[in-house]
Amino acid sequence: MRPIRPIDTALRGRSARRAPRVFAAAALAAVLTLTATACGPEEDGEPSGSAGQASDGKVVIPDDLKDRLKEHGIDLEKWRDGEWKNWDKDTWLREAKDYVNPIIEDLWDPDRMREADKPPENPVAPDISGDKGVTDPTPDAVEAAALNSPYHEDTPESGKLLFDGPEGSMVCSATVVKDPAHPGKSNMVWTAGHCVHAGKNGGWYRNIAFVPSYNDSNLSTAELESASKEEIAPYGVWWGQWAQTSEQWIDQGAATGGQGAPYDFAVLQVAPEKGSTGKSLEETVGSALPVEFSAPAVPEIASMTATGYPAAPPYDGQKAFSCTDKPGRLTVFEDQPTMYRVGCTMTGGSSGGGWVAEGQDGKPALVSNTSIGPVTAGWLAGPRLGDEAKGIYEAVSKKYAGR
Repeated sequence: MRPIRPIDTALRGRSARRAPRVFAAAALAAVLTLTATACGPEEDGEPSGSAGQASDGKVVIPDDLKDRLKEHGIDLEKWRDGEWKNWDKDTWLREAKDYVNPIIEDLWDPDRMREADKPPENPVAPDISGDKGVTDPTPDAVEAAALNSPYHEDTPESGKLLFDGPEGSMVCSATVVKDPAHPGKSNMVWTAGHCVHAGKNGGWYRNIAFVPSYNDSNLSTAELESASKEEIAPYGVWWGQWAQTSEQWIDQGAATGGQGAPYDFAVLQVAPEKGSTGKSLEETVGSALPVEFSAPAVPEIASMTATGYPAAPPYDGQKAFSCTDKPGRLTVFEDQPTMYRVGCTMTGGSSGGGWVAEGQDGKPALVSNTSIGPVTAGWLAGPRLGDEAKGIYEAVSKKYAGR
């Protein structure tokens, strides 16, 4: 089933049509859900699009991955032929140092990209009320607006994140961000922690890849069935060479309860699927957003815009939407940071999508990402980016500073 995960997971496979997961926030006596979407196995027992044409794709191994692959006993020939589909509690690669993601060329072909977005069932759950002392009143729902096409003209930094989990293919949303070590030539992408790592009961997802301006021309679902890879992914497919999320997410993150949500962020370094063209991701798409780690207090922020690819009904995951609202505050746990909250009808699949507001220099900056929301889809919440997020961002930049 395709769960919509609270603060922590991404879209999964198909056929048993993604049944969204819900998480009860005990402190608030209410139900939240992760805004990631996933789909279940196909009727024949194989994950959607995981066999056949994709299995003979070329495996590309960056030099820095080779030693770690050997440490984990990963046989690349078996990985290429589908070994990555075999999951159990002993095969999760869990710790930060464990992240490995060898490129399998053409694994994410048009069918597989499209089929990772079958919408999940969306169970009804009560909205959250919360403590009025630390949580602002629930915002009015803001109807998500379809982005103008081509998407690249208005939001060149936005795109879709594809990956595999034990239940099949999944998807989130993500944003190209600036790299302090490579001005104007960033290969860094921002998303939610639950879009790269399953939290306390799991580990790193597999075959993580970013598609900037996915379905840039806003093709219909029917048109996408015959679309070429270049039409679906006009700026290419970029594989996650390295991913880093917070220790809090790894230690606490769960599909229910909202645990880890205030720390539900992640940064990726990516590389082009087909090998270097000499251009970075930022140069390829023409833009990257700065990240603001000291955004003004909520009362001083006029508005925030959240962008993503919602996949749960009434959406199908194939088109980009956004919501703009004045943010409020949401405290899930009294001893953890307060999150931003906006009214928005986007659903599972929008997880990890960037939240943009005016930075301290008066220019647009990424200030948060979609993490959680109620299964009734009236609002979204995202973490405030502070020292923990800044440390991860700088560490990922530094790791690739000399390359």
